[in-house]
Amino acid sequence: MRIGIGIGEIDGNPATVDSLIEQTRAAERDGFASAWFANIFGVDAMTACALAGHATARIEVGTAVVPTYPRHPLAMAQQALSVSAASRGRFALGIGLSHQIVIEGMLGMSFAKPFSHMREYMAVLGPLLREGKVSHHGSEYRVEANLAVPGATPPPVLIAALAPKMLGLAGAEAAGTVTWMTGPKTLAEHTIPTIRAAATKAGRPAPRVVAGLPIAVCDDASAARETAARAFQIYGMLPSYRAMLDREAAGGPADVAIVGDESAVGEQLGRLAEAGATDFLAAIFPVGKDRQASIARTRSLLVKLAARG
Repeated sequence: MRIGIGIGEIDGNPATVDSLIEQTRAAERDGFASAWFANIFGVDAMTACALAGHATARIEVGTAVVPTYPRHPLAMAQQALSVSAASRGRFALGIGLSHQIVIEGMLGMSFAKPFSHMREYMAVLGPLLREGKVSHHGSEYRVEANLAVPGATPPPVLIAALAPKMLGLAGAEAAGTVTWMTGPKTLAEHTIPTIRAAATKAGRPAPRVVAGLPIAVCDDASAARETAARAFQIYGMLPSYRAMLDREAAGGPADVAIVGDESAVGEQLGRLAEAGATDFLAAIFPVGKDRQASIARTRSLLVKLAARG
């Protein structure tokens, strides 16, 4: 299982562009396989990937994830290919639906048919990335377009998929999935069998599964879970994540957070690998009064694990 790390805010403060680039450089120096950028309400994740990818030489940069609704698939394809060129082919495009509260409540767009939207979105995005052209006439998109970005290679597309139909689409039409708040039991019994079956049926390679979870190496696991319960509370209230937590029989995000001392955390990461996760996306959070020391301890273990491949 490849070890990747989340790039973003530092100690609760929004990250600047310069900080995002330096965090990625540091991740590369430390031997992480990948650096992942969330696209929420700060710096645009794909722009950050282009800059950070251009400033590094080895590490993969990826989005986890860019919402589809605000970006026409032609615009998404054009930007993704440009990021691929800037990062010299080390870019992974993670895309997702976002949530009804964002798409309808904030953006004023319809969230009535999320699966149909993503299926049609991929019907436009996929050919543009692979072939540089598309002819599509559907219910949501009617697109006749060509693209040519010098130096670009088609980036792998990872669909943030949790429910069975979306996992099926990710397996059949994409390179894999990025998950969040999905524990090892759910990955092993639901997520990975479903996406693998869809990929096999479509004659595609085994899908990539990037499993994102909060993580903290510490001596007091109970205190860490209390911290995680506060820090990640919102994710237990969003329906898509709540469904995954319910599958895991987890009361909330704290129950799927990876916490404990080095041995305990290593065992928990081992269970993710045994479940079939190909990548771990580490969302490090601090525990206790010495926040920097806490972050450093977690990062130190992850660096050791990343070195083992």
